[in-house]
Amino acid sequence: MCLRRLLQSAQLQRAWRAVFVKHGQGRHQGAWRWTHSGGGTYKAVIFDMGGVLIPSPGRVAAEWEVQNHIPSGTILKALISGGENGPWMKFMRAEITTEDFLQEFGRLCSEISKTSVPLDSFFSLLTSERVAKPFPVMTEAITQIRAKGLQTAVLSNNFYLPNGKSFLPLDRKQFDVVVESCLEGVCKPDARMYKLCLERLGRQPSESIFLDDLGPNLKAAASLGIHIIKVHDPETAVKELETLLGFPLRMAVPNTRPVRKTMEIPKDSLEKHLKDLLGTQATGPLELLQFDHGQSNPTYYIRLAKHQLVLRKKPPGTLLPSAHAIEREFSFLCSGRIMKALANAGVPVPKVLDLCEDPRVIGTPFYLMEYCPGLIYKDPSLPGLEPSQRRAIYTAMNRVLCKIHSVDLKAAGLEDYGKHGDYVARQVQTWIKQYRASETSTIPPMERLIEWLPLHLPRQQQTTVVHGDFRLDNVLFHPETAKVLAVLDWELSTLGDPLADVAHSCLAHYLPSSFPVQPGLSDSDLSELGIPTAEEYFRMYCLHMGIRPTENWNFYMAFSFFRIAAILQGVYKRSLTGHASSATGEQTGKLTEFTSNLAWDFAVKEGFRVFKEMPATKPLTRSQHTRARPQSLPRTPGMRSYVTSTDSSPAHISKGALVFSPEGLSAPVRELYQWLKQVMEPHVYPAEPELQHHQTSAEKWTPSPLLEDLKEKAKAEGLWNVFLPVETDPEKKYGAGLTNVEYAHLCEVMGTSLYAPEIFNCSAPDTGNVELLVRYGTEEQKARWLIPLLEGKARSCFAMTEPQVASSDATNIESSIQEEDGFYVINGHKWWISGILDPRCQLCVFMGKTDPHAPRHQQQSMLSVPMDTPGIKIIRPLTVYGLEDAPGGHGEVLFEQVCVPKENMVLGPGRGFEIAQGRLGPGRIHHCMWLIGYSERALALTKARAKSRMAFGKPLVEQGTVLADIAQSQVEIEQAQLLVLKAAHVMDVAGSKAAALDIAMIKMGAPPMAYRVTDRAIQAFGAAGPSSDYPLAQFFTRARALRFADGPDEVHRVAVAKMELKRCS
Repeated sequence: MCLRRLLQSAQLQRAWRAVFVKHGQGRHQGAWRWTHSGGGTYKAVIFDMGGVLIPSPGRVAAEWEVQNHIPSGTILKALISGGENGPWMKFMRAEITTEDFLQEFGRLCSEISKTSVPLDSFFSLLTSERVAKPFPVMTEAITQIRAKGLQTAVLSNNFYLPNGKSFLPLDRKQFDVVVESCLEGVCKPDARMYKLCLERLGRQPSESIFLDDLGPNLKAAASLGIHIIKVHDPETAVKELETLLGFPLRMAVPNTRPVRKTMEIPKDSLEKHLKDLLGTQATGPLELLQFDHGQSNPTYYIRLAKHQLVLRKKPPGTLLPSAHAIEREFSFLCSGRIMKALANAGVPVPKVLDLCEDPRVIGTPFYLMEYCPGLIYKDPSLPGLEPSQRRAIYTAMNRVLCKIHSVDLKAAGLEDYGKHGDYVARQVQTWIKQYRASETSTIPPMERLIEWLPLHLPRQQQTTVVHGDFRLDNVLFHPETAKVLAVLDWELSTLGDPLADVAHSCLAHYLPSSFPVQPGLSDSDLSELGIPTAEEYFRMYCLHMGIRPTENWNFYMAFSFFRIAAILQGVYKRSLTGHASSATGEQTGKLTEFTSNLAWDFAVKEGFRVFKEMPATKPLTRSQHTRARPQSLPRTPGMRSYVTSTDSSPAHISKGALVFSPEGLSAPVRELYQWLKQVMEPHVYPAEPELQHHQTSAEKWTPSPLLEDLKEKAKAEGLWNVFLPVETDPEKKYGAGLTNVEYAHLCEVMGTSLYAPEIFNCSAPDTGNVELLVRYGTEEQKARWLIPLLEGKARSCFAMTEPQVASSDATNIESSIQEEDGFYVINGHKWWISGILDPRCQLCVFMGKTDPHAPRHQQQSMLSVPMDTPGIKIIRPLTVYGLEDAPGGHGEVLFEQVCVPKENMVLGPGRGFEIAQGRLGPGRIHHCMWLIGYSERALALTKARAKSRMAFGKPLVEQGTVLADIAQSQVEIEQAQLLVLKAAHVMDVAGSKAAALDIAMIKMGAPPMAYRVTDRAIQAFGAAGPSSDYPLAQFFTRARALRFADGPDEVHRVAVAKMELKRCS
């Protein structure tokens, strides 16, 4: 009884109301939603949070007290202690910090219970995702309220979390106004809270409904004239709200609507057929809804008793030959061998029940399948989802298409499911006939396509199971994850060219968002949305399938849009007789010409591609001619599109060729380059946030499991150890045998992500140490160190820089290497030893002096030192502008009487400076091309940002200073890239020594360039620029640090000047 009285006290109820709060008082900007179909006078619904939208905190406290053996009612008594001036109420008004509250409230609870109370545990539980989970019925109700044009708001007491954010376990986008006590300094039931909410909504009290579970809060709202609903449980409250508003708030079936009048079917005969089929004599009414998408076969939702079904039928009226093949689709889905083959390939399809070809039932043939609850995304921009969720949806869609195309025809017995070969040719003729049969007027681009397509058919085609109409809104997804539950609409499935399916699934990328039949993405910022571009999507597909991207992608897109144009023409002709299955059918007449123009645009692009690949009528006189070349796929923002060379034959791509662009690489290297980009898009970039988080987590000094997993994937794809130049490894025993120029292009791609070099086992300092061992190591040293490094099982470090001397001059180093009794004894103080903190670091290449009296450049030697040798003491990790670069880090280290065998000497005593110079040449090429990659991505992000952000009434892209920055950055990137490629070319043809001037120039020019480009990018991003939400801050610090790593700018300027003066003398 005592506990009940405590729970019922007004003071306690007020305190409990303060438990759950919201963040962000602002109203969503945009058009007002004035009307709704309920017919009532209410324009806004205001919700409390705890006990209304999420579970009541009272239950949380009671359960927690039982589990932790705390006397019942302790938390509740502490909540009301002190009234308005108690710690809880002050916490709700943000008058005390979280830390002070936990301390004061914990002391109070302990005094009440006469025992120690672990308040941190309760607070963590109270704010956890597991406990503070929104009621689905309320979430759905809010969606329906907003869909009807009403406003929604949250009015709740709340508090700040330790991270400085207010506690709001809800989707802010669901509400026009959010009022929080911790932001306003006022708690309910203070009338000021309600008045503030109404003011921000722009509503009168009589136009609003307020839901709360506590009497005092409801009483205060009612005193102002707001209609109130007492929430005992969410389900009952939603029913009462439905009554007030006059429309349903619980739509059980997404993407449905009442059946259109022209699409009505006889329910009585259908119900009789269903009862005969299902064996049920249920007396309840048959519920029939129409799915609101689709231009082909009308599709309905049916509920009868406990059965939920989907009915798919042919449209009424006269149909085109072979169109709307309901019987074929049913046969496909019912075939045991087909279903088994799809299941074995991991392709989910709906379970079918019956095919009815008797027109007396509903007028046309139809089939029935079980209803599978899930989500169909009609809008390809996926509004309401996070960028990572959007990418996951498109990735899942891509993967399931790959599974369809991976069905083993012979093993599955599907070799007779369709004709083999010439699929595209047959499809072109089929859709020409369909178009002619539905033609209502002459459309010039269709006439041109009808002539052009048969003359440009692909010469080579694979044969797989093809879906025939694969797109986002034919894929059913799990409501809470990116899992594909079913692939729908198999009407056009057969055996054919899989690339036709891929192109068809990319149609939305080239359509505008205002396209009536299917919203598109052409005017959306895909980078901002997190949606792969058409190029990225296609490369993702090729990567999953293990095939090379086709060069005639434009043909497939032209054919896909031609087919869509023919379909739209058929829909339009049916709409003239009132038989179109979609409400938008009558609009499609003018869309046929629009889509056929898009198809012709792709045909023109394909024609240019073919023309550019035709051999010249006479040899060109310049061996390094640069000419434009259209790409076969949409360009990635920020990347160039030109080639250098007179031809791309293997004979031309030799060690002596200076290749300015990836298109000029030899076919095998170009394939490797494309393969690398295909892995980067779906695997590396999406992993960056998690990898960055790992670097600041408690486990930061251990390798990231995700990164290790990506390394295994890279190894499996053959993208591993591609950095070793061919002159170092001419037999390709350890690497890919690329020239420095060839690897430079790959290095640029890796540079677009800070994590990519390690993923592909191409990161420093391992690359330099591996090359050192390959060039100078003994067979014993190679066996012990080289193989583990190449396999990625070990990491290494390079110890040269010292805190006491200017180590940019390697002859300054003071660490000693002394020979004693057949061993070398090392003593020295080193710092900025990158990678030494990594637990996988097994090898340290140490540089010290063996003979201080020898000539200046013969005093130094290098030793391979096992990291478990006694005497190596890591003093501390160093930070680069506050970043620790975990897990490898940068260490300050003492070497005290470190004893290693004489056979660990590399090359020989006094050869250290020689080794260092040989090691640095390729490394500086790598670093500079990574900087180009940093800059390319920074500029691409800048351009995307400039297109999507507004400032002072117009987009950033229209601001003169932003345009100037973009132009300047592009010029500087191009200049630096050409200079680096030239240095790589000189190394290839003349060696590192001859390339000394060029290497010094790139090391002098590339880091400042990257520093400036990323600085401009950060400026364009404003406050987001230096944050961890984007890679720009990390790019910036790396670029700045590389102005002195591998030698400071000043040293290289001096070297360049001296060499230039020497050449002139």
